Amino acid sequence: MNDQPIDNNLTKYLLALMDIIEDTSLYSSHLADNPDHELLTSLNPQDLKAAYNISRFMDEMPGGFLIYHADQKETIIYANHALLRIFRCDTLQEFQELTGNSFQGMVYEKDLEDVEQSIREQIQNSQYNLDHVEYRIVRKDGSIGWVEDYGHFVHSKSLGNIFYVFISDTTEKKNRQLTEQATFTQEYLQRMEIIEGLSVNYESILYADLDDDSILPYRVSSRTLHQFGTELKPRVLSWYLNDYINTWVHPSDRTLVLESTSPAYIRERLAHHKTYYINYRAIKDETIQYLQLRIVNVGKNEHVSQIVLGYRRVDEEIQREMDQKQLLKDALDKARLAIVAKNTFLSNMSHDMRTPLNAILGFTALAKKHLEDHKERMLCGDLDKIETSGRQLLELIEKTLEIAWLESNDTRIEETECNLADILQEVHQTLSAKAREKELTFSLNTSGLEHFNIYSDHKKLRQLFLYLVGNAVTYTNQNGRVSIIATELEKLPNDYAVYQFAIEDTGIGISKDALERIFEPFEREQNTTFSGIHGTGLGLTIAKNIIEMMGGHIEVESTVGTGSTFTVTLRFRRQNRPLPGNGSTEDILAHLKGRRILLVEDNEINLEIETELLAGLGFDIETAEDGSIAVEMVKSSAPGYYDLILMDIQMPVMNGRQATKAIRRLENTSLSRIPIVALSANAFESDRQKSIESGMDAHLTKPIDLPLLLETMAKTM
Repeated sequence: MNDQPIDNNLTKYLLALMDIIEDTSLYSSHLADNPDHELLTSLNPQDLKAAYNISRFMDEMPGGFLIYHADQKETIIYANHALLRIFRCDTLQEFQELTGNSFQGMVYEKDLEDVEQSIREQIQNSQYNLDHVEYRIVRKDGSIGWVEDYGHFVHSKSLGNIFYVFISDTTEKKNRQLTEQATFTQEYLQRMEIIEGLSVNYESILYADLDDDSILPYRVSSRTLHQFGTELKPRVLSWYLNDYINTWVHPSDRTLVLESTSPAYIRERLAHHKTYYINYRAIKDETIQYLQLRIVNVGKNEHVSQIVLGYRRVDEEIQREMDQKQLLKDALDKARLAIVAKNTFLSNMSHDMRTPLNAILGFTALAKKHLEDHKERMLCGDLDKIETSGRQLLELIEKTLEIAWLESNDTRIEETECNLADILQEVHQTLSAKAREKELTFSLNTSGLEHFNIYSDHKKLRQLFLYLVGNAVTYTNQNGRVSIIATELEKLPNDYAVYQFAIEDTGIGISKDALERIFEPFEREQNTTFSGIHGTGLGLTIAKNIIEMMGGHIEVESTVGTGSTFTVTLRFRRQNRPLPGNGSTEDILAHLKGRRILLVEDNEINLEIETELLAGLGFDIETAEDGSIAVEMVKSSAPGYYDLILMDIQMPVMNGRQATKAIRRLENTSLSRIPIVALSANAFESDRQKSIESGMDAHLTKPIDLPLLLETMAKTM
């Protein structure tokens, strides 16, 4: 290279500096052979002072400074104090001994060849700029450090070829970089392990960075090859996803895949889970294929950015799943058919059992009426027994069917306007006669109620209390006590309130073992043979089911020989206006007497009984043997001629529901709006619902409950 002239004054300063620096013996041999040594003697005091100041300045520099010959030995001419500190030497002599007083001795042996080659290349390519090189050094304590070297080559006639170099200690920075690099390498290896593991089953493996919006192919299939090409070039992630979805994904699944692969959705899912997947359909060669895309977080959990996408075919798995679903559907269909068959059987059984029971109880009522007229008291007592036995059989049928309804979910709670005081009073009155027979103290206390008017299922609420209170009356011995205590516990938002009902008795009590199964079907402390008390063991089961359907709970406390307390807690919505109580049977009859009723019934015995019972109560009765006859009778009647229709359901030619629909379709609204009440042996909740849907105003079951029938007729008319 061309010689670079050095300023004569700089040479003077450098030579003066070498004489002033401590331990001048380092430079004495050089100065003795240096023809410019006379320059020292020619320096005036001002120049000597400047050289001294330069020496002090360089020693106070925070970074290392070095001057060394550019010959083969690379002997060091000058090293400042900061450089000594970098090598952890206290004196210049320690530094000389450590490095051999040469630049080569400063550089870690394994880095020397690369360092000098780099310096030579930089000098050759740019003679005016500082060259830069990074290398390791061995410090006095034996530890390895890192330095950055910024040097420049110059030529002087007095000193020859020299390098002056600025050196900084970069050990901490380099160690930090190496640590980060090692961490990155470890993460990269882990990522590669995950990718390799996925590669076993996945046809396409892609690596993506959400922050950079970039994606790299690792393995591609015929589908992903379309996006990356044979060169497998990196792509923009957002472009790739849109292009892949629009090219391959079934139109019906594109929104799903697009939303499930958005950066925001990916970050949200992977913030809580290491991986997630989506199944979708793809179209290839006009054939639908089932694929699964699995997305795995391979970066840091606190910031989701680096992910791996794996695609695989799942046609066989989806087909197996579809086959299993079909098997489950078939099994469900069979189960539903079995339920329908069971319900049909129970409905038919109900109808077939209630029909003769209706005749038994109806004829008993008629016989008693006629016998009372003829004063045949002894035979009347026998009829009482027949009636009692018939009603026991009816109770068994009703409770058994009630259990069947509950098991088949063929029942529901309906909210209607109710008055708690009226319901409890009605239950109390219903059971008072039985309580008087046993000379029980039978009390009702509603003083703890603030709001009587509520919304609930009147029928089921009445049924619930009849079962619980009836059970208490049944199992309480002569001269015992039964109490009904109603309390309003607390008000809730939106006009709701919590109510508690306690039924206390001094009866025979329940043992601890029996308490555990007291609400199971057909469970009793003692059967009829041992207790002498008739019962099915179903009342408490039904009561508990009703309570649970209403969202409440029941608790039992009992001591054998002392008595029991059943406590029911329910939540009701309160009414904003009072509900008037029902009138007495006498008042209803007085109000309805003389009304004309069309009785539609195909069974001759039932028709005879019902006609005589209703006519005996003062109603004007006309009859029809099937639905089609009833429709024609209504069509040909004058408006207001019929006040009410009592309609059987199961009839030949036209059943009761078909007849009701036909009547409701009549053009004359005075005829089409005649009140229609179902009077049927079909007693399921679904039967009642179908009757209402057909246009009937109410649905009552056989055998006829006269007070309930009269009450329903009064409300309907």
